[in-house]
Amino acid sequence: MSEELYTIGKVGEICQITTKALRYYDKMGILSPDKVANESGYRYYSKKNLLAVPMIKYYKQSGFKLEEMRGFLKGTTYDFFDKRFRKKIDELNELEKEINLKKRSIKDWHNLIVEAQMVIENNVCDVAVKYINSHNLTFLNQSFEYDYMDSIINIEFNNYIDSINNAVTGPVIICFPSFEDKINGKCNKIKIMQETILKCKEEVIIEFGGWMAVACYHIGTHETINETYKKIQEWTKGHGYICSEESYERYVTDYWTTKNMDKFVTEILVKVKREN
Repeated sequence: MSEELYTIGKVGEICQITTKALRYYDKMGILSPDKVANESGYRYYSKKNLLAVPMIKYYKQSGFKLEEMRGFLKGTTYDFFDKRFRKKIDELNELEKEINLKKRSIKDWHNLIVEAQMVIENNVCDVAVKYINSHNLTFLNQSFEYDYMDSIINIEFNNYIDSINNAVTGPVIICFPSFEDKINGKCNKIKIMQETILKCKEEVIIEFGGWMAVACYHIGTHETINETYKKIQEWTKGHGYICSEESYERYVTDYWTTKNMDKFVTEILVKVKREN
């Protein structure tokens, strides 16, 4: 008694797969019909042949390409499987790292956008004292010419990150050695800092935080940021705090996110201590 054969349409119905996919599998030498009618060209598959479809789906689910499946489907040794599976695991581990990096970059950027939205919607411009958690950032010392766009979208810094085979995330932070000089247009040196995603060598990182700071959000263009610095100075004097020389500008949203400078959000941070 001859084995029952199924048309390509019936195979598609039974296995929940398109006839287009079945034709492509035939073309790739993955799953060929048992019989092709001479006159009509109709394709017919045996039940035994259909059992390859769930296997193909599982290999596809596991990340194997069609050309990689040929050896598995034809029948091979355990050693062949072992080597190919180990290789695929290594490939998927690398892919996982790449996907996690992308997820981290997007998530951190999204958090900054949400922060900026909340600051703008609630007009959060009050001066406050808060503790800055300690964490490590990579950094680069640079000259400063009061060109904020050039300093924040920083080609030199981006090239530097590439040179240490890393990736950055979160807000750009610029350290000004003296906020008094910065306000008065005399600042010519800065330290640009940002968090890295991958582990860094100790010589290319700096500790940021671990201290109390007076903080205030500035909403709007960087050209008017001195107004917020003056607000901070007046507040600290009136509340018995002494500011350190350094200041930090944490760019929550800026040229990276919007062209509307009125919607820029910058957090100014200055280390403080109580007057004796």
